Amino acid sequence: MTSALRILQIVPSVSLIYGGPSQMVLEFSQALAQQGVAVTLLTTDANGDAGQPPLDVPLDRPIFQNGYHIRYFHCAPWRRYKFSLDLLRWLFVHAQEFHLAHIHALFSPVSSVAAAIARTQNLPYVLRPLGTLDPADLQKKRQLKQIYAALLEQSNLQRAAALHFTSQQEAEVSHRFGSNAKTMILPIGITPLPALADPTAVLNQLQIPKTNPVHCPLMLFLSRLAPKKGLHLLLPALETLLAEGFKFHFVLAGSNPQAPHYEQQIHAQIQSSPLSQHTSILGFVSGSAKAALLQSADLFVLPSQYENFGIAVAEAMMAGLSVVVSDRVSLSPEIQQAQAGWITAANVAALTNGLRSALSDPTERQRRGRLAQTYAFAHFRWEAIAHQAVQQYHEILKSIAKGSGEST
Repeated sequence: MTSALRILQIVPSVSLIYGGPSQMVLEFSQALAQQGVAVTLLTTDANGDAGQPPLDVPLDRPIFQNGYHIRYFHCAPWRRYKFSLDLLRWLFVHAQEFHLAHIHALFSPVSSVAAAIARTQNLPYVLRPLGTLDPADLQKKRQLKQIYAALLEQSNLQRAAALHFTSQQEAEVSHRFGSNAKTMILPIGITPLPALADPTAVLNQLQIPKTNPVHCPLMLFLSRLAPKKGLHLLLPALETLLAEGFKFHFVLAGSNPQAPHYEQQIHAQIQSSPLSQHTSILGFVSGSAKAALLQSADLFVLPSQYENFGIAVAEAMMAGLSVVVSDRVSLSPEIQQAQAGWITAANVAALTNGLRSALSDPTERQRRGRLAQTYAFAHFRWEAIAHQAVQQYHEILKSIAKGSGEST
């Protein structure tokens, strides 16, 4: 085996529509390349299934960006499921050119078939479940997933060289369908957003009123709008706190082109409640708007029903924000240990209590925010994560070579 590690990353899509867990593969590939790894990323032009056009990208040819190669393939014949026969054909022909494949997502046809092809071509692979093995997630379309697992995913899991979980809690709660594959704990990295010289000017453009961290803190929800994110818990909790006389301004930043009816429902619920006078609804934000919000907020909240990592939480911590999250967010044990925020049960009463404590003590919010930032810089930097990944890739390959009697 040559000294240059050749790693194949496979993910159904890198479109922003599917959120941070898919997008992270781009930054992960860049970080691996900076460690001297030869990375090729295979993905599709999928860009949502609610009428959006596919990604406008060159197809089936290598594009060199940020130190690695990416190949996009057209979604066909099942665009809705991010499936690509062309991607799978390419993998079948070229699999033996790589040392290891890192496949992101389960219960996704292109990922599932890619793992099966890797086996036929004797290419070791790591599977990253992306939260799909969480018992709560497995309850969605339960019967269909049981059939799917029996046909494809069970064999994929059992024959994987390792299962990549982004936190210890995710690894502990995940159902593995009998797999004894090696556990690989590797968090998602965060690239710190640049500090803005004048975030207030950006907030003015977003029409967010000036707030006071002591008397009227700015509370931020910044995530994809989906039922699992816990807005059905958060909005009643905030209404209760308003009724109790607490002052705050709430910013709801996020969208969901995949579920526009749910997004409209949340907007209507806010606009018809007492929260309407204390809330800014922004939709999807990025760039300077996102940086300004993270730089100016006083508290971040994400009471998810389940969250295999919580990229938005890690970004808030990196920005120095204390956080209020449910114990279903897999980062919650680390947040608790670092004293980086408040952890609550995933119900309205517990969340209300946690927010009440956070809003009542600005000094404690700031203290926990500093601890959050310290923890994030120590654990969520891409350089350190890529270094860990390379070490674990080598360990996996050495173990496989030892088992087969080959030399590395």
